[in-house]
Amino acid sequence: MPGTIVFFDLETTGLDTTVCDIIQLSAICGERVFNTYTLPHRALTESARNVTGFTVNDGSLLLHGDPVNTIPLRDALTSFITFLRGFHYPVVLAAHNARRFDAPVLTRVLRQFSLLQEFQHVVSGFLDTFLLSKNVFRGLGSYSQEYMVRHFLGKTYNAHDAVEDARMLQELFNRWNPSSWNISRFTYRSSLAF
Repeated sequence: MPGTIVFFDLETTGLDTTVCDIIQLSAICGERVFNTYTLPHRALTESARNVTGFTVNDGSLLLHGDPVNTIPLRDALTSFITFLRGFHYPVVLAAHNARRFDAPVLTRVLRQFSLLQEFQHVVSGFLDTFLLSKNVFRGLGSYSQEYMVRHFLGKTYNAHDAVEDARMLQELFNRWNPSSWNISRFTYRSSLAF
């Protein structure tokens, strides 16, 4: 069993995990929230602009046309590691589709800035709530986070805002109350490339 599960989400410039830039990195555990924005170097795909509402104009990151404060990606990553150090070790990072998207992107950029080893001292693995839900709740019409929030919580929310995605995932997970066995089945250490 993990010491602490921290729910996180990324908003990125696109869906290609090998090259996309992180625009927003957010996490939540209980009432503690982490949120930061970074100015991407890569252009946003049209799909990413439409889904997230982010655009870049004259060197500024805009969300639905309003400027947001950004920090360099390295600073965002080191701040994230510092945030994670505040929890009981070992920390498991949970994301919806962690194995196919969030974990590979985060791992790639941590490696790019030589921060992966430092991160691994805090985080023991990634929990993929998409795979967990697909295996525990068979036969649902969809396994998208938005659908499941409506199905299990009877709510709608501002999807594709990383803070709200992380917050709703935490609420969804608490409603599910999965067994330790199911949590461990869908927690992946290999995503960290130890």
